[in-house]
Amino acid sequence: MTTILITGAAGSIGTMLRSRLAREGRVLRLLDVAPLPGGPGPGEESVTASVTDMAAMTAACKGADAIIHLGGIPSEAAWAPVLDVNINGTYTVFEAARRAGVPRVVFASSNHAVGFAPRESFPVPDAAYPAPDTYYGVSKAAGEAVAALYASRYGLNAVCVRILSCFERPLNARMLSTWLSPDDAGRLFEACLTAPAPGFRVIYGVSDNTRGGWVSLDGARALGYEPRDDAEHYATDVLAAAGDPAGPDPADPVFRYLGGDFTLPSRDAPIPPAADS
Repeated sequence: MTTILITGAAGSIGTMLRSRLAREGRVLRLLDVAPLPGGPGPGEESVTASVTDMAAMTAACKGADAIIHLGGIPSEAAWAPVLDVNINGTYTVFEAARRAGVPRVVFASSNHAVGFAPRESFPVPDAAYPAPDTYYGVSKAAGEAVAALYASRYGLNAVCVRILSCFERPLNARMLSTWLSPDDAGRLFEACLTAPAPGFRVIYGVSDNTRGGWVSLDGARALGYEPRDDAEHYATDVLAAAGDPAGPDPADPVFRYLGGDFTLPSRDAPIPPAADS
């Protein structure tokens, strides 16, 4: 892989991946509407553009060997912006890849595409049908469908990574089960970029957590991913901060479904005002 286009490169995961995907002879082409933290470094190119701009995306794709599509609204929002940026933007990325002849797209999906998978179904299989918990989750399920179309109709290699909780460290008790460490994120995306002819895949992105087992890692491992990190290293501090050193209550609604608090009524998206009659 000599040139990799990363959309949403100024975001938290994009920033994590920059140093972890850097290789001798590899160029990271970093695209975002926001400035890149620290600006582009050695082996990096900066592109200011929106994933919804077909002309700009097609131009950015030229000469790329693969795309990592991270760009989009990263949490729940009203339907109109989710539709525009996350759903239409993902279509634009795949169509631009097809027009420019990019053979592989790695799409950052989310566990929220199957957020209403109940605890009784754990570990949620790689091929679990969509059960989105929010408009955001719907957009990720739609992106997976777009990826499947472009893989089947146009022969793109399309790997959809249902990322769980990717932060520098786990922030709460739930993340002791769902954490994807930055280093494991780098290992996972590198595997997605380099696995021979993956075709269409839907896999999960999570570290090898002692309290894990919420989702399958079979699909990710089949691509060559071997997680090395474990949220348990942070468990004492996380549980003490939560005021519950004995551990979380399994009856807590946050632990009822894979999507955690995204499944709660408090996460209902804003309702747009009624149109004037």
